[in-house]
Amino acid sequence: MKSTLLLRHLKVENANAISGMTYGFPAISHFLGFTHALSRRLQQAYGVTLGGCAVIAHRVELQSHALGSRGEQIFALSRNPLTKEGKTAPFNEEGRVHLDLSLLIECQFDLDDLAIAPTLEQRVTELQRWFAQTIPTLRLAGGSILSLAQVTWREDTSEQGLRQLRRSLLPGFALVSRHDLLTAHHQQRLQQQPQAQLLDTLLTFVTLQQQAEQAADGTVAWQYQPKPATGYLVPIAVGYQAISDCYPAGSVTGSRDRHSPFSFVESIYTLGQWVSPHRVSDLNTLLWRYRYQQPIYLCENHYASPSLAIEDDEEEFIS
Repeated sequence: MKSTLLLRHLKVENANAISGMTYGFPAISHFLGFTHALSRRLQQAYGVTLGGCAVIAHRVELQSHALGSRGEQIFALSRNPLTKEGKTAPFNEEGRVHLDLSLLIECQFDLDDLAIAPTLEQRVTELQRWFAQTIPTLRLAGGSILSLAQVTWREDTSEQGLRQLRRSLLPGFALVSRHDLLTAHHQQRLQQQPQAQLLDTLLTFVTLQQQAEQAADGTVAWQYQPKPATGYLVPIAVGYQAISDCYPAGSVTGSRDRHSPFSFVESIYTLGQWVSPHRVSDLNTLLWRYRYQQPIYLCENHYASPSLAIEDDEEEFIS
C-alpha cells in the first residue's frame, strides 16, 4: 500500500439493504465493486489503479417502519403507478437504506508515479478535483450519491499520521470480518456435536437463545445463554460460490450480460463485526480485498486475531 484515499462522509440515498438472507446494510461486494468502477475510470484518465477498501459507517437509516404493537419491522416500499387496466402493478419487495459513510481506499501508486502537474501540491489538488467530479456520477450499492464532504490524500505512514486518520473517522464504526471467531467456535462445537452445521454456529453469535434450567425445588426457568464472543457481531455476505459450470457468453437465456461467461452462484456468508476505528493499530486490518479461486469469489478482510488465525486450506464458508 503506497498511499490511501479517504472519501469522507459519502451520503447515499436508497442503497440496497438486502444481501441474500441478511439485511440492514449493503454487502461488502457493493463497496469493492464501487472501488473497482472508480479504479477503471482512474486508469483511463491517469494510468494508475486502486486496491482494497475499508468501510466506516457514520449513520445508517433503514427505510422501514413498525407493524403492530410487537415492534415487528417491515420495509417502507414505494408505490408503483397503476397498470393500464387501473390495477395495482406487481413489484418485487426492495429494502432500502440511507447511508452516511466514509471509504478508505488503498492506492497502488504514489504522487511520484503521476506526471499531471509539476509540484506535489498541484498533483494532490488535481487528483482531489478529479475524484470530486467523478464520484457523484457513480452509484453505490444501487443508491444515489447525494454529496461528498471531503477527499483526502494520505501518504503519511507515521504513528502520528495514523492517529490523525483514526480521529477523522470518528464517530463511526468500521465493518471487519470475524471469520476467525466463527471458525474457532465451530471447531469447538464439532468436538461435542460432530454433526453440527456451520450455519447453526453462525446463528449462535447473532440470535438470542434461551435454555430451560431446573432449580433444586423442581421449578423450571428459562435462562438466556451468553453468546460465544462479545462485540457488535453481525452476519454478512462476503461473496459468491459457483454451483454450476461456466457457460460461454450469450449461451444462457435471460442473462444480464450477453458478452461475458455465465455461471450460476449462491451467496457466501460469514461473521462480521463493527469496530471503532480508534482501536485499530494497522490500517491493513480494515481493508477488504478480492480473492478469486474457482469456484470461490470472495471478499476478504484480515482483522483476525493472530491467536485465532486459520490456514487457507482449513477455511469453510456458509453458502
